[in-house]
Amino acid sequence: MHNYLDFEKPISDLEGKILELRKLANEDESIDTGDEIARLETRARDAMAEIYGKLNPWQKTQVARHPDRPHFKDYAEALFDEFTPLAGDRKFAEDAAIQAGFARFRGQPVVVIGQEKGHDTKTRIRHNFGSARPEGYRKAIRIMEMADRFELPVITLVDTAGAYPGVGAEERGQAEAIARSTETCLNLRAPLISIIIGEGGSGGAIAIATGNRVFMLEHAIYSVISPEGAASILWRDATRARDAATSMKITAQDLLGLGVIDSIIPEPVGGAHRDPESVISRAGDKISAALEEMAGRSGDELRSDRRKKFLEIGRHLG
Repeated sequence: MHNYLDFEKPISDLEGKILELRKLANEDESIDTGDEIARLETRARDAMAEIYGKLNPWQKTQVARHPDRPHFKDYAEALFDEFTPLAGDRKFAEDAAIQAGFARFRGQPVVVIGQEKGHDTKTRIRHNFGSARPEGYRKAIRIMEMADRFELPVITLVDTAGAYPGVGAEERGQAEAIARSTETCLNLRAPLISIIIGEGGSGGAIAIATGNRVFMLEHAIYSVISPEGAASILWRDATRARDAATSMKITAQDLLGLGVIDSIIPEPVGGAHRDPESVISRAGDKISAALEEMAGRSGDELRSDRRKKFLEIGRHLG
């Protein structure tokens, strides 16, 4: 059974009936339910295509946060060989919210960095729901500097509601760590490709997403603050998150129009959680094309192009 979102009730009802009919057929082989199941499956596909063809920003936010959506771990296992995670910032501690290490992507040595939210209660607690502390960003800095030293492309997979806002994190320099990580991204002399695979929340996302190429999954979101946070500040009412999501222009389609991202990676009808293998494969093809495009460019050119890209975003939005 899928975890259905509130706007997916028509799909839930139809797929529930299909399951009931299949159960009935298994219990009594004399009952022929094939035609009815086929009819309901067609209706369910049509309902899904209709619903997902006109999602509003708040519904896309819900899809981006879906618990069954593929996370960093799923991409790492499917796209990279010999992934060797590295731990610790060499200053304070390890932060499992950010995963980083060396790997091979289709035979090419690369560095991979991303936020991992976890898939159940135990792993979500271990990874702090993908919200990194300063140690996570300092670990990312350390590994990006290694990538720079060895001229290895950096691939980042972004999926976080935002950096962890706890007292301890602030005391240890959360803002400084995010700023240094962003600066390191801008200074890299190696290709940096970033993909927003779920939520791209605030500085916690851009700290590892200041790339030469920035892509988003079709139903991912990317914002300076969560819709709930924006609603709390603007209207002192978090229940107006739907209004905030619409006003903030957080969807991939909005951000492509604003020039914040370079391209959108299509998702299967029903979202990435319905067919993780296909969307991960598409992400891999997009990474491969970007690496091929940047092959042969000097480190100075890559760094200059990256800086110009983000200065242009500022001028465009300003």
